[in-house]
Amino acid sequence: MFPDLTRDDVFRIETRRLWLRWPRARDAEAITRLAGEREVAEMTARIPHPLPRAEVDAFLLDVRARNSDGAGLTLALSRRADPAGLIGIVGLFEGTEGVPELGYWLGRPYWGAGLMSEAARAVVEAFFAYAGGEVLQASARVENAASQRVLASCGFQHAGRARKAFPARGGDLAVDLYRLDRARWRNWQMPSAQAA
Repeated sequence: MFPDLTRDDVFRIETRRLWLRWPRARDAEAITRLAGEREVAEMTARIPHPLPRAEVDAFLLDVRARNSDGAGLTLALSRRADPAGLIGIVGLFEGTEGVPELGYWLGRPYWGAGLMSEAARAVVEAFFAYAGGEVLQASARVENAASQRVLASCGFQHAGRARKAFPARGGDLAVDLYRLDRARWRNWQMPSAQAA
């Protein structure tokens, strides 16, 4: 899915307020604490609450292997003022029918400042610009208005509603489905490109 450019753990994306970098073993404590909070975990399909440290360690090994072989791209979010810290995760992984899917979470202390929208836009840009991607999908629990706003800010279009497996929540839950193709992404980029 991703080219050699992203397959080295020195790969980083910089935005106005963030560094997006490969997750590291030393991020485990922050991931356990932030992603393990009930309000964060409940909106995700795979993060249990409470979040055992052993699962975080396994997650870090798995995403580093996927990043390395180009099968996906999962990045830790750090504020530029604290590049060694971690405030969330954003990534692309193999979704249904081979269409890559955008997923993310942000620690509760950092909600409401537009940081996840900034990070998600950077990863979407990397997918279309570096990886030559054609289409992305995403989903958000129907009650997760904040996640729906993040997707809208990246140009995703609502594509319906469905039930989706949420193993960490114990079953299927209702989600809003979203889709973004290359043509819409290119058109979405035009206003910001013209403003620059």
